[in-house]
Amino acid sequence: MTRQFPLAGLLRLRQLREDQAAGSLALANERLRDARTRSEGVSESLDATDLAPAGSASLYAVAAARASARSMLVDLQGLEAGLRFEQDRAQDHYRAARAATMGLEKLEDRHRDTEAAVMIGAEQRVLDELATTGRNRNSSEVRP
Repeated sequence: MTRQFPLAGLLRLRQLREDQAAGSLALANERLRDARTRSEGVSESLDATDLAPAGSASLYAVAAARASARSMLVDLQGLEAGLRFEQDRAQDHYRAARAATMGLEKLEDRHRDTEAAVMIGAEQRVLDELATTGRNRNSSEVRP
């Protein structure tokens, strides 16, 4: 019977932390993608504005709308920068959690290999013993 990996509980905890970090990273990536999409949408709408205002009132309205869109674009770019920072932190956190988990996974693999070698060694000893006792019986039965 093989022994259980002594650090199995700690490994499971680290795997849970890694999963949480992966979820946080996925959420940060999604939020960053959404912010980039909104920024690109506002930027494209600013570039696509091709109005020829007929009077001064409509000219003021177009200028106010463009100024508002530019202000919104600056705000979105600031939000994107903050989300990029958050995504970088989440990436670092995930890498650290993954590194901690990998170390224990390697120890678990070594433990499993050692246990398998012990089991194979025990089986081999039993087979050797059976072969030895079988030969001893056969040679004692052949002699008159």
